[in-house]
Amino acid sequence: MIPPEFDYVAPTTLQEAIAVLEQKPDAKILAGGHSLIPLLKFRLASVNTLVDINRIDGLSYIREEGGWLKIGAMTREADLEHDPLIGQKYPLLADAARTIADPLVRNMATVGGNLAHADPANDHPAVMLAYGAVIVAAGPNGLREIPITQFFTDLFTTALAPNEILSEIRIPAHKAGNGGCYQKLERKVGDYATAAVAVQIHIGANGVCDTAGIGLTNVGPTPIKAAAAEQTLVGSKLDDAAIKRAAQLAADAAQPQSDYRGTEEYKRALVKTLTVRALRKALERARN
Repeated sequence: MIPPEFDYVAPTTLQEAIAVLEQKPDAKILAGGHSLIPLLKFRLASVNTLVDINRIDGLSYIREEGGWLKIGAMTREADLEHDPLIGQKYPLLADAARTIADPLVRNMATVGGNLAHADPANDHPAVMLAYGAVIVAAGPNGLREIPITQFFTDLFTTALAPNEILSEIRIPAHKAGNGGCYQKLERKVGDYATAAVAVQIHIGANGVCDTAGIGLTNVGPTPIKAAAAEQTLVGSKLDDAAIKRAAQLAADAAQPQSDYRGTEEYKRALVKTLTVRALRKALERARN
């Protein structure tokens, strides 16, 4: 199918793009396009104006600065996948990057687009919930920081205003004792997850878990932060009993629906199993 007619704008600065959004609040942002373009072609979505931000310089980078890992919104998934800093210090992010779609898609798809699309089946939302990330939005009044726990407001809906553009993602910088893991089950390579679990922990010098983050993929209308599971881990040495207790709480936090990928019961059981695996791997990485 062919999408209905629309206007196309390709600004070269962030300020120009924001100005277009102010003039046309129904406009849509085009980044990698792997989510938006299929929706337009099948007429599942419509747009009056498409704002292509691929020609804006300065939105693609990966760097540690001021206690954060900063990722530009237009950073391609392939860049994330192959960046040595990510591979060495941020295993949770590296795990997730390798499981997104396929190499052809990862060459164009962007980290910012993955998050701004707010699909609960996308991989980065749960990862960022586990990290406790911060989203930076650029708008007519400058930059605004949005905690990731406040970013996903509903199905395919975020806290971004119509005249704002996601410009940067900030993840707390790596420190000794950190460990993370992303565990995902998909029907075939490149498919959305039947369910997936993101885990990020910090183990102190005494062997006790100081902080924990757990995010769930594709088991609810929005990505889910398993807060009760996180809380039960803090202050624990993460023995088998603690891990299994957290896994059960993560499964309880899931809100799956039965579909062609599996029943509600199956998906809850899957979340429990994947949480156990992710926690064990994250603990191994934290100790090493």
